[in-house]
Amino acid sequence: MSNSNPQPALEIIGRNPLQGTVKISGAKNSALAIMAGTLLCADDCRLSNMPSLADINTMGQVLASLGVKIKKIGSNWEFNPRDLKAIKAPYELVSQLRASFFVIGPILTRLGVAQVPLPGGCAIGSRPVELHVRGLQAMGANVTIEHGVVNASVKGSSGRLKGANIFLDYPSVGATETIMMAATLADGETVIENAAKEPEIVDLANFCNSMGAKISGAGTDSIVIKGVERLHSTDYQIIPDRIEAGTFLVAGAITHSEIFVTSVNHDHLIPVIAKLSEIGCKVIQEDENTLRTLPGELKASDIETLPHPGFPTDMQAQFMALLTISEGNSLVTETVFENRLRHVAELKRMGANIKVKGNSAHVVGVSMLSGAPVMATDLRASAALVLAGLAANGKTIVQGLQHLDRGYENLEQKLQGLGAKIQRLSDYQS
Repeated sequence: MSNSNPQPALEIIGRNPLQGTVKISGAKNSALAIMAGTLLCADDCRLSNMPSLADINTMGQVLASLGVKIKKIGSNWEFNPRDLKAIKAPYELVSQLRASFFVIGPILTRLGVAQVPLPGGCAIGSRPVELHVRGLQAMGANVTIEHGVVNASVKGSSGRLKGANIFLDYPSVGATETIMMAATLADGETVIENAAKEPEIVDLANFCNSMGAKISGAGTDSIVIKGVERLHSTDYQIIPDRIEAGTFLVAGAITHSEIFVTSVNHDHLIPVIAKLSEIGCKVIQEDENTLRTLPGELKASDIETLPHPGFPTDMQAQFMALLTISEGNSLVTETVFENRLRHVAELKRMGANIKVKGNSAHVVGVSMLSGAPVMATDLRASAALVLAGLAANGKTIVQGLQHLDRGYENLEQKLQGLGAKIQRLSDYQS
């Protein structure tokens, strides 16, 4: 892994127990969709508990390019979308961030026309936008894709999308969010069947309702949206990040440590807590928003990723790191994204015993991992390598931090606060 250009990297000295309390930041995936949702309203919207992340800043740049004025004070952001005039999102920003495609629904339903380039983001699979497009077409939009840009416009003299009954072939989070936002200002009632049920969907619906939208059924597989003429300003707090919370719970488990994870929503973590308990790390609910890990002997377990309320694909890599040192044979099956086992090769560099066949990984627990230089391939893989480094004997160097910084706010500072020996090297040369 030669690299002549010095790059930032994390240096981790493993096998140090953790202790103390870590506070979880706002949910990245909620914040991104809700930022797009601010375009629905012609008044100011204020969002609190916003995480400080590369992806959030990119989304801010996308909105600014469309004419939204943004003010930031710490984790509080204020959006003024009164001057939303631009209908086209810039390719150089959308290509960096898949979630920026979400602006298509709000721009289309508010202005009657939208042009958004096909999205970029993590290289973990094709994640097509067909379901978004079909939903908008069902509501009466003309949609064409030319030269990598999705062009959408509203048919008819009213300039408004029409309510429709939409069945999703797959409970896609992004498509559910796009259709839900577009439907808030549509003429009539829209019903989304086989809708995604993730907590981030509920958060987006609650945000829209706080602006005067009429959405019911979010969190179930049938969401009903009664279109309204206009939405009004709101102050809204983003939910805690369940994936960051889950990652820290695994950090407690993989280091056999008792730690307190605070500012969490226990209900959003039920599949993660159940699986940790099965592997041998109990998670106790201390109070309404604090969880405590109780370490135990780690044993093998099978995991299959599924849409919510199943086991989240965004926790698969972190749990695989945990299973590498859990006694026995585990099977990890990835059903949501097709390229999401790329961390296996890097875990094997650290001494993990893993064999991949198709979309499944067979993990045989080893007594100990050993530190090694590794390269992150995507956002959650980078977290898995950090966790493996915490448990490994000796020094681990994790490169590819641009992925980590997209989804974890101050990860190394938070781990340092728990006593981990981890530091960021500004110009590591391998």
